Amino acid sequence: MKSTLYPIIITFFLVLSCSRNEVRYTADPDNDGLKLPQGFGAMVVADSIGAGRHIAVDNNGVIYVSLDQKHNGGGIAVLVDENGDGRADKISYAGNCQGTGISIYHHYLYFATDTSVIRFRIGPDHMPEPDFETVIDGYSLEHEHASKTFAFDSSGNIYVNVGAPSNSCTVPDRAPGAKGQDPCPILENYGGIWQYSSDKLHQHHRTDGIHFATGIRNAVAITWNEYAHHLYAVMHGRDQLYPQYKDHFSEKDNANLPGEEFLLINKGDNFGWPYCFFDPFQNKKVLAPEYGGDGKITGRCDSMKYPIMAFPAHYAPNDLLFYEQDQFPARYRHGAFIAFHGSWNRSPELQQGYNVVFVPFNDSLPSGKWEIFADNFAGTDSIRWPGDARYRPCGLATGPDGSLYVVDSNAGKVWRIFYEGKK
Repeated sequence: MKSTLYPIIITFFLVLSCSRNEVRYTADPDNDGLKLPQGFGAMVVADSIGAGRHIAVDNNGVIYVSLDQKHNGGGIAVLVDENGDGRADKISYAGNCQGTGISIYHHYLYFATDTSVIRFRIGPDHMPEPDFETVIDGYSLEHEHASKTFAFDSSGNIYVNVGAPSNSCTVPDRAPGAKGQDPCPILENYGGIWQYSSDKLHQHHRTDGIHFATGIRNAVAITWNEYAHHLYAVMHGRDQLYPQYKDHFSEKDNANLPGEEFLLINKGDNFGWPYCFFDPFQNKKVLAPEYGGDGKITGRCDSMKYPIMAFPAHYAPNDLLFYEQDQFPARYRHGAFIAFHGSWNRSPELQQGYNVVFVPFNDSLPSGKWEIFADNFAGTDSIRWPGDARYRPCGLATGPDGSLYVVDSNAGKVWRIFYEGKK
């Protein structure tokens, strides 16, 4: 009996081992138009599901996508691959509100509207149950940078990005030549990261949150790096240097400044907004014109924390993840993928971004230059306005097999990117 079972057991483990490392999906023709590194393929998982924002994937491969607006009666799209071909065969909708942040944590689906963080129990049919529990509320509904995103650490904390409803803390906002408020009162409740308990209900932003870090204009892209045990985010930098402060900045400066900052965040950090911005060409933080800056002097910015890397201006980083799977080649392990939603404010030059980039890491810091990983979402290089782009990448996630998912906010498309080549 032992001799009969032995080869069966060996075969089982060989098949299991191969299934963890080999992809059995078929890429779409021309990877559905995406440009990828050699050896990678892409397929469309679902299309026209609603304006997608962020994405979460459970251990069974069930996909949950947050929507910017309710679609088919729900703010969350639930995608199920029933026949194992890598595509969604069943698409359902849940949740009576729209939002951005979404994550699975301790058997709950956490979801962030613009004014709260709530959670749903996930039923045996993979659907979020109709009733939800409020984890955090008390966020005011603002006219800009209202989207809430969050990350969980390994100690039971949840970190929420609370974007600043302002370009540079002037009154009125974005007025040419306006002086910045000093100190900026917005920073009391916005423009930073707040820490809360992940499992305590009915927490209020202003009374229960710990002001973890400040000087962050808006960090839609935020995640906890389990390997390095640090919180990271990529910040949307300020706009409109030229039209508002023509004495010190040109149209070219306006298109290329400031850099979008990749942040390693510790408790108590101050990254300088609105007083400072990062100039990647000078490799330093300079004083903002609203506070007496001329594009060269640093002033108080010498004391602000610097980014670990900077990306081109106005690329609009909307999601961040660290790759901890083994499907991709070894060089991608522990590295960061960032989804750039694309610019609107580089005129008269062409708009840029609209891609997914990769940053190699060694422990807690980048170990090399960033590189474009997935491109041609927009379908054209001649983008004058975001509406010219066919697709805009917004959310990222990895599945249990190590595939990388990308969500589009224009047409509601979801792609699966996988490695087909030999390692």
